Amino acid sequence: MRYYEALGMEPKLALDSEDLKQRFYKASRQWHPDRFGRASPDEQHKALEMTAVLNDAFRTLKDPISRAEYVLEKNGLGPSKSAPAELLEEVFELNMALDELRGGDESVRGQLTEARGRFVAMRDEIDTGLAAMFACYDNAPARAVLGEIRAALDRRRYVSNLVRDVDKELAKEITQGIR
Repeated sequence: MRYYEALGMEPKLALDSEDLKQRFYKASRQWHPDRFGRASPDEQHKALEMTAVLNDAFRTLKDPISRAEYVLEKNGLGPSKSAPAELLEEVFELNMALDELRGGDESVRGQLTEARGRFVAMRDEIDTGLAAMFACYDNAPARAVLGEIRAALDRRRYVSNLVRDVDKELAKEITQGIR
C-alpha cells in the first residue's frame, strides 16, 4: 500500500498519530522540491511526485475513517450503496419531520433534536466498535474482519449523513428566524 510505504510504516489500521506526524515531517523534508533545485529534471519530477504522495498519505492516514476506507479500497472492498435495514423506519420518520420543519412546523424541532442525539450516540458507538475491529485486524489480518469494518463504516457514513442533514435544517431554521 503506497501511502504506508511512502511513510515507512506497516499497513495497520490503528496508528500512533504522533509517530505518523513525525514520519510525515521527516519524509517531507527529505523530498521537499527545494532540495532538488539543482537536480536533474527526472529527480525534480520524482521529488514533486513524492511530495504529492506524502501529502495525500498524511491526509488519508491521519483520520481513522479515511485510513480504514483506504485499506478497504486497496483490498477491493468498496462502500455499499444501500441503507442499513435496521435504520429504515427511523430514517423515514426523520425525513418526515425534516419535511415538516421545512414546511414551517416548528413543533418537530424537539423531535429532530432528540433524533440527532440518538444518531450522534450511534455514531460514537460505531467509532468505539471500529477501534476494536482495527485492533483485531492489526493482530490477525483477515478478510472477514475487513468485511465487518466495511459494514460498520457504511452504517457510520449513513448515520453521519443523517446528523449532517438534521444539523443543516436546524441551522437553516435558526438563520432564517434571525432575518
